[in-house]
Amino acid sequence: MFTKYSKIAYSGLVALSVLFAQPTFAQAKAQKQTSLDYSQYVDPIIGSAGHGHVFVGANVPFGAVQLGPVNVFEGWDWCSGYNYASNTILGFTHTHLSGTGIGDLSDILLLPVSGKVPLTKGTKADMEHGYGSYFSHKNEVSKPGYYSVLLDKYKIKAELTASERVGFHKYSFNSADDSHILLDLADGLGWDKPMKTFIKKTGKNTIVGYRLSKGWADDQRVYFAIEFSEPIANISLYDSISSVKGNEGEAVRMKAVFDFNLNKGKTILVKVGISPVSYENALANIKTEIPHWDFAKTTQQAKTKWNAELNKIQIKADEDTKKVFYTALYHTMFAPSIFNDANGDYRGTDKKVYEKAGFTNYTTFSLWDTYRALHPLYTITQPDKINDIVKSFLAIYQQQGRLPVWHLMGNETNTMNGNHSIAVIVDAYFKGFRDYDVNLAYEAIKKTSMQTRAGMNYVQKLEYIPADAELESVGNALEYAIDDWCVAQMAKAMNKQEDYEYFSKRAKLYTLYFDSKTEFMRGKLKNGQWREPFNPLSSSHREDDYVEGNAWQYTWLVPQDPYGLIKLFGSEEKFIKKLDTLFTLEEGVVGDNASPDISGFIGQYAQGNEPNHHIPYLYAYVGQPWKTAKLIHEIAEKFYTSKPDGLCGNEDLGQMSAWYILSTMGFYSVNPANGIYVLGSPLVEIATINHKNALSFKMTAINYKKENIYIQKAEFNGKPYTKSYITHDMIAKGGELKLYMGSKPSATWGVKKEDRPF
Repeated sequence: MFTKYSKIAYSGLVALSVLFAQPTFAQAKAQKQTSLDYSQYVDPIIGSAGHGHVFVGANVPFGAVQLGPVNVFEGWDWCSGYNYASNTILGFTHTHLSGTGIGDLSDILLLPVSGKVPLTKGTKADMEHGYGSYFSHKNEVSKPGYYSVLLDKYKIKAELTASERVGFHKYSFNSADDSHILLDLADGLGWDKPMKTFIKKTGKNTIVGYRLSKGWADDQRVYFAIEFSEPIANISLYDSISSVKGNEGEAVRMKAVFDFNLNKGKTILVKVGISPVSYENALANIKTEIPHWDFAKTTQQAKTKWNAELNKIQIKADEDTKKVFYTALYHTMFAPSIFNDANGDYRGTDKKVYEKAGFTNYTTFSLWDTYRALHPLYTITQPDKINDIVKSFLAIYQQQGRLPVWHLMGNETNTMNGNHSIAVIVDAYFKGFRDYDVNLAYEAIKKTSMQTRAGMNYVQKLEYIPADAELESVGNALEYAIDDWCVAQMAKAMNKQEDYEYFSKRAKLYTLYFDSKTEFMRGKLKNGQWREPFNPLSSSHREDDYVEGNAWQYTWLVPQDPYGLIKLFGSEEKFIKKLDTLFTLEEGVVGDNASPDISGFIGQYAQGNEPNHHIPYLYAYVGQPWKTAKLIHEIAEKFYTSKPDGLCGNEDLGQMSAWYILSTMGFYSVNPANGIYVLGSPLVEIATINHKNALSFKMTAINYKKENIYIQKAEFNGKPYTKSYITHDMIAKGGELKLYMGSKPSATWGVKKEDRPF
């Protein structure tokens, strides 16, 4: 199943397969998996304070609809539309981002109102004269698939749930004042502005329309349909605050106020379907997914969907660890999000409509973040989605001429560095996911690698990127080298020898940035000199040679070739000394213009930013795995908690949580595309991965105690296992890994060169 990358790697994996691939009889027989209510441990509020930027609201796994509250916008920490520091709600919108460092979306705002309906938004200081309300967290409930809050100003309890493409609202009016619902298409979130909006009443209970906007997604198109459980007594349309006559209107900033004849204590239900194609499809999505008016039923169905996903990994741990773990697992399943209708239709990057697609099309790919751990995690927990993710990439390639970099709502944002859809495809290919056009996939990764954006013109000529020609030259180059290594491996597997040799040379270009005197990766000028002055602690956002980091953090960004990096230092001893120093330097000294993403410090290591995530595991490559173990526990204890600010940096659409999920089970994907997981130190006593085909992979920490953080020895399927890594095959084929733990480092486990990751 797993294609090998080199003769050494091949022989190593074959040996492991022969020794360990055969599951026991108990493992091989079909197992009846007990489904537990792990949703009870999920607290969606975790990560909503500080810089976590997580979405809070109602959705289902990978759903197109993410229905949640929107606070008064107060800046960067409101990228998701919500921050726990707020006590304001302007309304409830149907699209959100989770954990990103840029804001967008927040489309189709609904707000239930009793009494007068202002047409302008309230402010943090004054919610009386604008629309919106203050609220208290004491009257807020957030669970997987369900959100509710009491709007103090209106005395209305709002409840939300969702299916994949439909948001379902329940508003309980507890005032004798007139009952209304406001629909605002004028404003999105922060960076987003409307270009054209449309509202039309098509029946006594039905509204349709669209919102076309420009933001981070340059040409975003959301079509919607709304069904009310009660007839609309009156509709008032507005272009911003100017009245529009009739039952339909098109303008830049359309709004509508719907009046209802409701008695005090009356409840109204609202279903909102969305579509990237048409409001007819949005209406069809409602008919397909929620044809009834049973709010409790939809809430239960959403909870059931979440539990089906959360049960894919079952752990034995204390209650607080379960809360952190299952909330993290929950956060890994917001994106990528579905981007086609129930009938298969979707709108491509080229803005053409593709009807009845034969695959689930996805959008929202934060690949600079997620290629490192989230996508490798998906090959373990979401094997049924991998082929469709690759097909989505290939559709984007055919529509825009290159693979996605950071794709959002059918738009290429070109955000961040590298071409990391390549790594995701190659990882899928080597793990045996091949239900797509493999030749097209290779064509796509090769063509994408031959762009000229952001210094790739130098890379193509096997030259370094001059620091005085391109900003972020070191960050760009190191990320490109990872992707080029991936292209080389797939080329070799497909017998494309010339390509293999060429991309292998490109993959080694990282060596040109290493200054052996200072032992740092540095920017090099056109004249061949290192850029001066040089301060390895300094980071100046979008103004220097790195990307949201400094030389101390970027020197280690060679996950595809750790042994090559060690060689640059001249010896293992020098490598270890430098790596030790990374974690013991003064914390946080990175400069006044540094990105806030650089956070979560241990020395100069920054857990809050993704290029750091593999670094603690590098000790395994020099035979000192106990140092990895100590760091993993320190990072988890410091930076992953059950508090609202329980994340040290942006969630970044699941990457921050994916690091924790893998590390909790005792391993991590240092190289994101070679099927090797480096062992660290488990954070739980037992973790069982329920993989496909009724087979499970179980990690058991023997002698598990808080102080027993060091692996002493290991067994796999009852036989001694001396390697400091495991393979994807071992997980996919099932078995039990026993890690015998102790309070002191082992002098032998994982030390020998033949036992280290390859």
